Amino acid sequence: MARNACIIAAGMSKWGVREASLVDVFQEAGKACVEDLPGFNKNDIDGLLVATSYAGRCSFQVNTAPVVAERLGLKPTSICARVDVLCAGGSAGIILAKGLVESGMADCVMVAGGEKLYTPQKWEIFYSELASIDHDWDAPHGLGLPPPVFAMTASAHFKAYGTKKEDLAAVSVANYNYASDNPKAQMQRKLTMEEAMSAPVVTMPLTLYDCCPITDGAAAVIIASEEFAKRFNRPLVYLRGHAQVTQHSVSTNWPGEHAGDWSHMRVAAAKAYERAKLSPKDINVAQTHDCFTISEIIEAEELGFCKKGEGGAFASSGQILVGGKVPINTDGGLLACGHPFGGTGCRQGGELMRQLQGRAIHQVKDPVFAVQHNLSGMNVEHTIIIYGKEPVKR
Repeated sequence: MARNACIIAAGMSKWGVREASLVDVFQEAGKACVEDLPGFNKNDIDGLLVATSYAGRCSFQVNTAPVVAERLGLKPTSICARVDVLCAGGSAGIILAKGLVESGMADCVMVAGGEKLYTPQKWEIFYSELASIDHDWDAPHGLGLPPPVFAMTASAHFKAYGTKKEDLAAVSVANYNYASDNPKAQMQRKLTMEEAMSAPVVTMPLTLYDCCPITDGAAAVIIASEEFAKRFNRPLVYLRGHAQVTQHSVSTNWPGEHAGDWSHMRVAAAKAYERAKLSPKDINVAQTHDCFTISEIIEAEELGFCKKGEGGAFASSGQILVGGKVPINTDGGLLACGHPFGGTGCRQGGELMRQLQGRAIHQVKDPVFAVQHNLSGMNVEHTIIIYGKEPVKR
């Protein structure tokens, strides 16, 4: 008999510049996750997937999963493993947990993701990021540092579609204002259009508020079978479909017509919608990978919320706000929550679970279906998960 997987609980540590260690923030996130579901017993967790990429480099902790299991008081009997897909680690872990649960190999899996990225020597943070891409090909040219890559992306999108700086600023303002009410976010402040438009330049045309911060923190979710989830008095949220697509790993093999054309994301979106038996018009709320403002604009296009080239107008016209066509990054996203690589996908999944259960801080009215998206590395991988209040009819 086919089994359905559900997301049943979520929690995160405080995100930001932390004196805490990597294991400390995992403990905070795990505790918050277990406490999110009244009556849940952590002894029922039979699997653990830990998403982290910089544990060995920044925290000198390899073989991370058993260490996290020990510190969380978990005793996995189905799986205990680390997932390393950089920014998509958390969402990849959720996909793997879904497969484990639906296949019957596990009943209840925690996916925990996080990073400790700040180091005493700040130059080392940026130097380490050169390890995120092809170290022989692109890293020697400095392309592992995200702002230059996404500045090229923004410039290409500006040229091809007429996108403007004001469109980028609209994304910054929306996401900062969402995060101002999020007690776990790194950037808990409101932002005005004037501030966004006059911010210091990082790499033209990107300015300070166009870029996500460097972040210490972790988040965790619990994926369980539908039968297990029914034990608790809470609306069920099903994992309906997913996709993860990689079509290149070096800059010279970019699959689109230009840097603002993300054809590989369109492939991922089409596969995820097909598996979920939905279309873009069914989506009520989204979490996208807004590592930079231009990312959210392009992601709205490639997810089918608007036509290609109209993402800037989509944001500027308020369609990304609660009450708009598809509210996006309603907890602040990467821009304002922060981005501890492996933790982001878990944070996104948790926010969408709360939205579909009607208990989010910035609650969308009566959502039924939701989508999360991560890109990874130098925009070489796209990971998409679709959630719903109803399971897929098989």
